[in-house]
Amino acid sequence: MDPDNPVIALCAQGMMAEGEGRAGDARDLFARAWAQRADDFEACVAAHYLARHQPTAEETLRWNQVALERAEAAGDERVRGFYPSLYLNLGKSYEDTGARAEAARCYRMAERRLDDLPADGYGNMLRRGIQQALLRVADVEP
Repeated sequence: MDPDNPVIALCAQGMMAEGEGRAGDARDLFARAWAQRADDFEACVAAHYLARHQPTAEETLRWNQVALERAEAAGDERVRGFYPSLYLNLGKSYEDTGARAEAARCYRMAERRLDDLPADGYGNMLRRGIQQALLRVADVEP
């Protein structure tokens, strides 16, 4: 992602704040990123991170839905590698709200996009997360 993009820069600062245990600062930075979004790609990224700082599972679900909708609206290569994470997070939101069938569907969508992930630590982390998620909903019919 382009570190010179102001929305991406704010999200990077927010991730650093998260890593330092400053959740309130992170939330504020992600909200600023959302306010400054200029296109669907930037909205996707900002919504993805905003979802992590919502007070309820329902609000988290809503922001994860927004992130996926904006990725689909962007419809270009910038979002391709983002889909496994988007589907994983959306699935977890559905799981947290008790919608296990929807969660399973999202986790399977994430699994179908594994080839879009880089062969690095980030990609491996997501692969493990998707495998664990699929195990949690293994009893749910497709």
